[in-house]
Amino acid sequence: MKSLIVASTREGAGKTSVLVGLANAIDRRFGYIKPLGDRFLYRKKRLWDYDAALFSRLLQLGEEPETMSIGFDHSKLRFMYDRSSMAKELRRVMESLSVDRDTVLIECGKNLSHGASVYLDPLTISQETGFPVLIVAGGSEDDIADDLAFIERFVGSDEATVAGVIVNKVLHADDFREVQLPEIERLGVNVFGVIPYDKELTTMTVATVAERLFARVVAGEDGLQRVVRKVTVGAMSVAAAMSGATIKAPDKMVITSGDRSDMILAAIEAGGTSAIVLTNNILPPSNVTSRASEKKIPLLLVPGDTYAVAMQVEKIEPLLTPDETKKVERLRDLVMKHVDLAAIRELL
Repeated sequence: MKSLIVASTREGAGKTSVLVGLANAIDRRFGYIKPLGDRFLYRKKRLWDYDAALFSRLLQLGEEPETMSIGFDHSKLRFMYDRSSMAKELRRVMESLSVDRDTVLIECGKNLSHGASVYLDPLTISQETGFPVLIVAGGSEDDIADDLAFIERFVGSDEATVAGVIVNKVLHADDFREVQLPEIERLGVNVFGVIPYDKELTTMTVATVAERLFARVVAGEDGLQRVVRKVTVGAMSVAAAMSGATIKAPDKMVITSGDRSDMILAAIEAGGTSAIVLTNNILPPSNVTSRASEKKIPLLLVPGDTYAVAMQVEKIEPLLTPDETKKVERLRDLVMKHVDLAAIRELL
């Protein structure tokens, strides 16, 4: 059995997205584990990792997501395992999830040090298993250059194998390849690809927003798969809103108090509205909810005030969901176009 350990230089580098792209671009029967869960989901009185649940469905693995992680709580894991027993448990989990698989993908945490205190960081796993580490680097161009220089100078040991790097979400990819890439390669870092930033991958569905806000959907349930590309706060007068371009923007979500029937109707009729978040737990009149249902525009009812809810929405991470097939296809295409898949296959 072969395995590939996939790590990230820093949070938000896009490790999981790159892994989804690779899994869909390479013809292999993949297994998947995330030894240290860090994106918790509590469903049906069971705890599992969001990414494990995602890959379980995307790859049609058949295993329950909770079996793909050893644990979540650092303090609990430190009490239960030392380095030797953790390595033994890791091998047990890998063996159980490798049946009828060509390769097991081992996804690590949000950065290179995450999990080090419980021996589940990528380099320790590489030392214990002998499997190579693929690092996904993201951030600004200077951040990426700093991270890769640091990796080359200080990260790794004779026992751990860093196979190479995929640079992800680069705003000016052509300039990066021309200016930064030669310098990185002179450091001796093996770069498997440079993937450009894709704004479409940062969008999210209305259903995702509703789930993260624990919102009650009071109308327009048929529109929950609409895409949200812009968020606007409807706190001004309708006349002021209609005089600007924001209310007419496509794929927008409007956040406004539930007692602002004038603003809600204006957003419904303006066109291009994906959803309306009703704050202060105020339900608008039935004629308003009926019109939203006719237009298939979800109305999401939440208890917080407009400003607080806007801050909540701003912090929502647009995590990939199994139903977003267009995003999965886009990730596959980006990987196929910008990553040296022949070199990756050699690791698998």
